Amino acid sequence: MLFKKDKADYDRQTMTPALHFSICTGERVAGFIDNETGKFRDVMLVKSDKELKRFLKLYDIDEKDLKSDY
Repeated sequence: MLFKKDKADYDRQTMTPALHFSICTGERVAGFIDNETGKFRDVMLVKSDKELKRFLKLYDIDEKDLKSDY
């Protein structure tokens, strides 16, 4: 592997896991919303349900806790 991206820091107290949808392309991006600023930080592109499950498992997130951010 030529490039390695480390796992992003995720603080359950200050961040909310979210799935952001592009209005134009329908592209989905998983990441976290900073509860204080409301800013979305993207972590990974989600092209399939398998990739979404990988994101949820990687950060130990229950799917019901994932906010859909349009």
